[in-house]
Amino acid sequence: MIAAEDTRRLHSLAAALQVKPSGRVVSFYDQVETARLPGLLESLHNGETVLLVTDAGMPSVSDPGYRLVAACVEQDLKVTCLPGPSAVTTALAVSGLPSDRFAFDGFPPRKSGERKRWFAPLATEQRTVVFFEAPHRLADTLADAVEVLGPDRSAAVCRELTKKYEEVVRGSLAELAEWAVEGARGEITVVLGPAPAEEKPDLDTLVAEVKQRVADGERMKSAAAEVAEAAGISKKALYDAAIRSS
Repeated sequence: MIAAEDTRRLHSLAAALQVKPSGRVVSFYDQVETARLPGLLESLHNGETVLLVTDAGMPSVSDPGYRLVAACVEQDLKVTCLPGPSAVTTALAVSGLPSDRFAFDGFPPRKSGERKRWFAPLATEQRTVVFFEAPHRLADTLADAVEVLGPDRSAAVCRELTKKYEEVVRGSLAELAEWAVEGARGEITVVLGPAPAEEKPDLDTLVAEVKQRVADGERMKSAAAEVAEAAGISKKALYDAAIRSS
């Protein structure tokens, strides 16, 4: 049995590859995914093979498939994967941004206020972040990103990956936001570079701050603790350094 996100696309793909599907074809898109599960699981228990095919990406990654795989795992049914194109890793590969550590964040919220709150934790994110966006919301989303993350953060907008009109636009968030105002079409994947590493004050500077606070009447221990916490370093290390310099 073939469970296809779009049966018409499946037949177009099969025709392009000059193959003819030999199994029964059923639709398996978001709105019918849950309803289809019992029938697909029954087929698997009866010894049939169920092939899940999604349109233009990897099943389960913002595509149907997760619920079926989870149900198969729960019922001890074998699941395997024939890897196909994934916009997440494809965009990451062509973005020119660091790929040793990355996160995938799905789609941002549709409303601007919620979207800005969604971006807020990414201000200090040290991994590259990949997310999807609808083309008609791209300009607004990038404008919100500029407001929350700053204009200079490196990013790339990738559209129609692995398709005829593939395009990759790289630059700062400000440059991409300006470009997006003209309008973008197709399936959009955005790659956001990691936040610049914050430079921590050197130990001598922190010790000087502790000593100034002590001179102003604070206890050495409490002054060192507060300064260390704000700087993100060990309280004991700063206290010991302040004692040594006294």
